[in-house]
Amino acid sequence: MNTTSIEDPRSVVFPCLKITQPVGDFFVGVMKYNILRDISYFDVRRVIQELRDVERYLGIQRPLNPTRVRELQKYVTFYDATFPTSIIIAVDADAASYSETNREMTLSNVIRDTRETSILFRHIARVIDGQHRIAGLADYDGPDFDLSVTLLIGFDIAQQAQIFATVNLEQTKVNKSLAYDLFALSERRSPQKTCHNVVVILDQDRTGPFYHRIKRLGPATVGRIGETLTQATFVGALLRLISRDPNGDRDTLMRGRSIPVATEEELKTLPLRNLFLKGDDVAIAKIMWNYFEAVRQRWSVAWNASATGYILNRTNGFRALMRLFRPLYLSLAEPGEIVDYPRYGAIFRDVSVTDEDFNISNFPPGSSGEAALVERFRQELNLEERL
Repeated sequence: MNTTSIEDPRSVVFPCLKITQPVGDFFVGVMKYNILRDISYFDVRRVIQELRDVERYLGIQRPLNPTRVRELQKYVTFYDATFPTSIIIAVDADAASYSETNREMTLSNVIRDTRETSILFRHIARVIDGQHRIAGLADYDGPDFDLSVTLLIGFDIAQQAQIFATVNLEQTKVNKSLAYDLFALSERRSPQKTCHNVVVILDQDRTGPFYHRIKRLGPATVGRIGETLTQATFVGALLRLISRDPNGDRDTLMRGRSIPVATEEELKTLPLRNLFLKGDDVAIAKIMWNYFEAVRQRWSVAWNASATGYILNRTNGFRALMRLFRPLYLSLAEPGEIVDYPRYGAIFRDVSVTDEDFNISNFPPGSSGEAALVERFRQELNLEERL
């Protein structure tokens, strides 16, 4: 090993515990965000263009995603920002020293038992999992932000790769529908909680067009037949009618601050926003109920179909109808007003599309089928606006 000094000696000490598992001994510690950033910062920047050693070993590419980094840079400023799971780093054995007595870990750019530096301080840690979180904190200047860190000391590249694969390739992501359902537990209002409330109201209304049609937790609900939509699909479409920045609105309300009433210009794109700000979730549900009741009455066969091949009551049809909602609604009422379903029905009577037309041959699964259905409606209803 080259023992030529390459920078002044530097070290960091932090509380740490040793963990013994079949893979061997590793360590779990608590580090300040800026310390972790400093010892791994260069590597995080480098993976934007280059593969890390672990990824090269596995033959995969998982570069830093700039969009994800920007999302996390915003997220860490939120009132309740948290990274509760450990960031995993690998450190060369010569750069680490653990005190069993004090339960402290020392990381240093100085070779153990010498006074020579062998590695740049910013190269001490190789990030196995958590590169986006570290990059999201790169310019953070808020309150204390401690991070849980798992340290693999002296693990060879094959061991690191195995752990990388276990963490990144085999983990199960949280279902979006379940995530939205959990917003119901929050005491504070948010766009997500409002949309969840609307889903619950519509899904439980025995007389309505969505009765027991929504998979609240993502997978099909035990004992139900005919669920054609997920809560995530419904919430995702409805959010676009009440908020441009749902997470930002949620953060503002979490801090106990008020959100200004939407302007006339804002209501052109967010027609239901002021109902959300007033807390009138029931009115939003009623507006959705009336719109889709008109759909159900106009195309009852397609809407009530459970056989495969029909698309009106499934993701493509629903998303297309939600894209059409705003211009149709604003042609009939002022933002926030409730429109009776016969008025929508009068508009839909002018559409020549039949129940049998709502099939996967005419409107194939995916965004192309959705776009084709929107365009068909737009032309028949003489809507000038591109949706």
